Amino acid sequence: AKRQATLTYTDDTHMMISIAESLVECGGFDGEHMSRRFMENYRREPWRGYGPGPPRVFRLIEGGEAWDIAAERLYGGGSFGNGAAMRIAPIGVFWYDDPVKVKEMACASSRITHAHELGMEGGALQAYAVALATAADPSDELRRGDFVARLHDFVEYDVFKRKVQAIADLEGEDDRSRVVAELGHGIEAFESVPAAIYSFLRYPGSFEEAVTYAISLGGDTDTIGAMTGAISGAYLGIEAIPRKWRDRLENGDYIADLAERLWVLRS
Repeated sequence: AKRQATLTYTDDTHMMISIAESLVECGGFDGEHMSRRFMENYRREPWRGYGPGPPRVFRLIEGGEAWDIAAERLYGGGSFGNGAAMRIAPIGVFWYDDPVKVKEMACASSRITHAHELGMEGGALQAYAVALATAADPSDELRRGDFVARLHDFVEYDVFKRKVQAIADLEGEDDRSRVVAELGHGIEAFESVPAAIYSFLRYPGSFEEAVTYAISLGGDTDTIGAMTGAISGAYLGIEAIPRKWRDRLENGDYIADLAERLWVLRS
């Protein structure tokens, strides 16, 4: 039989690998190390689909700017795009049982490239969704209302409070255009993280259906799909990912090994 094409990943997963590598190598968060790992991996594979922001930040850091200051020089106070949230899952897994630490570490790792408070808040919200999913038992029915309530209590900014409330209000909504109108599907953190959480909660028992639904919303599909898959995978585990996808995943064995090392370190 003809071998199916490899499923290559974009900058979302590439940067997520960098975070996991840094956490494993340092035994926790080290901003200087993580920023260097982002730079090294970007330089090795710059064709992954990076936006213009991160490479500019990397160049500033290489020029001597501090890792936690450089991003503020871009976009007049930092970006509120979803570039921090898309890669944040290892933080949520690592500190899955400590919401305070999740927020602190998510904001610190986001700050390397996304210094705007809404960019960091989006990263923290996604990390906390992954943390809650990691802690939950998939053999019990997911208590959707409790999950959303915890997210609502966790976020601080009104725009995210409204979006998390909309996740609850849209339960069972069949009209995708209404879901997009309420939650968004753009590159801003507050226009994409809520859509990913909603997609997971719509199909908590199926990784494939959750990710497929997320992609069907259109917009920034690779990022919203990646974030949805991160939450779903944290909840259901690796066996829930369809074998037809796992077998074709680029660097799949390395990613699985890295995830294992991260979990062993944490547990």
